[in-house]
Amino acid sequence: MSFPRREHVFAVVEKFCAAAWAAAGVTLPTPFPRITYDESMMQYGTDKPDLRLPGLTDVRVAFSDEDLAKLQIDPALPVVALRIPKVGELSRKEREDNHPLFDQKKGAKFIDDFKRLAKGFPEAVTRIQELTGAAEGDFVIVVAGDPAHHIKASDTKFPGRLSEREINVYSAAGSFRTDLAKKYADKHGAFKVTEEIVATAYPQNHKVIDGSQAFHPIWIVDFPMFEYDLASGHWMPAHHPFTAPYEADMANLVSDPASVRADCYDLAMNGLELGSGSIRIHRKDVQQQIFASLGISDEEARQRFGFFLDALEYGTPPHGGIALGLDRIVMLLTGAPSLREVIAFPKTAKAIDLMADAPTTVTDDQLRELHIRVALKS
Repeated sequence: MSFPRREHVFAVVEKFCAAAWAAAGVTLPTPFPRITYDESMMQYGTDKPDLRLPGLTDVRVAFSDEDLAKLQIDPALPVVALRIPKVGELSRKEREDNHPLFDQKKGAKFIDDFKRLAKGFPEAVTRIQELTGAAEGDFVIVVAGDPAHHIKASDTKFPGRLSEREINVYSAAGSFRTDLAKKYADKHGAFKVTEEIVATAYPQNHKVIDGSQAFHPIWIVDFPMFEYDLASGHWMPAHHPFTAPYEADMANLVSDPASVRADCYDLAMNGLELGSGSIRIHRKDVQQQIFASLGISDEEARQRFGFFLDALEYGTPPHGGIALGLDRIVMLLTGAPSLREVIAFPKTAKAIDLMADAPTTVTDDQLRELHIRVALKS
């Protein structure tokens, strides 16, 4: 779009989605809810949350500093609980079978044996159950920072922004939540409404009662403009360097890159990213400031992006938009388990196209024409 604000993009996309879902016999309520990137990470451990199950709960207040020391939990990092409803009591073997699903590389640890935890910390367990709203038969797990597991992450806490180590803990909890939800889908039943819609909506193509319960769209906004790369010691674009920063944050582009928010947005639904977009930079001076924030000199910017900077000088209109994934929309509406089920000619796991028998070998003449040489390892 030319001359858009974010609201214009949202309005068009929401009307489009409402019409698409209506064609499938489902009423999709609008406007869609919105959540910031930081809120999404803290509440769901991901920037593409699935709202059909309970989110993460901050349970730091359930533990004293002494409790955390005994449990070998890093007091400087988040302590959250995830709850999967109606799983029932699990044996030790069943819990251990879940352990490979947890991402140990995130520098986090978890506690899933609440009977054992209650023996040493009964008050903490009671408080956690209260905070999470856990009912009989719900599976509750605590995820926290592991002080003994050092990962390559920045300890720097930028004002008003989650640190990389905090994000790692939330992300580990969010991934565990998603994987356990899939594993125990038959027990918690949160995903069954979609199956009912597929069974009832398509043959008759009529409205489905409570169909909106199966699909939960949400906008993710206020993404950070930059992320700090520990290896290079430089700020890098979190989205891409042509995304417009918020007008209110422009003054901090060089002096405080961590505080700058990008005018970009994602549309998520049921744990999938349906689309991503942004308002783009249309001013040369702003683009030059972005390059400066990334440590790109004027000379390097001119060498790499001179054609683009020149174009911005000649009156490029404000512009922005979004790209939606049609295949993902179809996958959701049909209740298909993967994208391969809704793509006409999907590739195999080895990226082979069975229809066209591609890729295949090429002739030496074709390689010479493109100045390509195949060098086989000895």
